[in-house]
Amino acid sequence: MRHCYVLSVFTRQGAGGNLLGVVTDVSGLPDVTMQSIATDLGFSETIFVDWRQGGLPVVRIFTPALELPFAGHPLVGAAWVLSVLGPGGPGRIRCEVGEVSYRRSADTMWVECGDDQPLRAVDPPIAFSPVSTFAVDMPITYTVMQLASAAEVVATQAAFVPTDTYVWAWVEGSHDVKARFFAPALGVDEDPATGSAAVALARVLSTLGMATGSITVYQGDEVGSPSSILLDWSPGRIAIGGEVQRLETRELAV
Repeated sequence: MRHCYVLSVFTRQGAGGNLLGVVTDVSGLPDVTMQSIATDLGFSETIFVDWRQGGLPVVRIFTPALELPFAGHPLVGAAWVLSVLGPGGPGRIRCEVGEVSYRRSADTMWVECGDDQPLRAVDPPIAFSPVSTFAVDMPITYTVMQLASAAEVVATQAAFVPTDTYVWAWVEGSHDVKARFFAPALGVDEDPATGSAAVALARVLSTLGMATGSITVYQGDEVGSPSSILLDWSPGRIAIGGEVQRLETRELAV
C-alpha cells in the first residue's frame, strides 16, 4: 500500500480546478504500473515523485493514455505537496525536459521554467478564421489559436479542432484570457486547466510583441471545473501559478 494525494490545482476561489494524483513513494514501481495507476485514477494527469537523499526531486507525469515530458498542473501540485505537506524541498524539480523552480507566495504556488520553447506560425484548421495560429513545441506540439472573442472560445466545438489544440481570446475590457484545451490523443477530451498551454501562450504573446506580462487565464467552465491560472513572464522566464486544494488521500494497493 502507498499513498496517493488527490489535489485540485488552479482552483478558482477554492472551487473547481484540475484534479491531480501525487504519488510520493515510487519504490519498485515499473513504468507499466505507473501508467496503470494513472489510467485507473482517470485524472488529466498523475505525477510520481522520486526524491532521494541529497538529490533533486525527479518526477514522471502520466495522463490516462501516456507519459508526458512536461505538464504544468502536475508540477504545481507536486511542488505544493513538497512545500506544504513536507518535508519541504530544494525549490527545484527535475522533469524530462529539465529543471523547473518553484516557490510559494501566500495562497499561490508558482512554478517557473525557461522561455525557449520552439514555435512557428501555421495555417489554422479549415473551420476557423483565427486572429493567429502557432505551433508550440512543449515538447509535444500544441496548436495555439487566438480567436476574436471569448464568446467564440466558449462556442468552440471539439469535433472541429485537431487534438492538442488551445483556443484562447482576450476577455473584453480586461487583460485576462479565456481559454480551452482539447487533447483526446492524450486521453483527455477537454482539460479543465492546462499549465503547459499557458506557458505556450506566453511564448506566443512574447513573439507577438508582449515581452513582459502578467495575466489570468480562465478555463474549465465548460466542463464544470472553473479554473484560474496566473501567468507571468519576462525575457528568459515564464511562471505559472495558482491555488491548490487537498481533497483526500487514497491508498493504492500496489
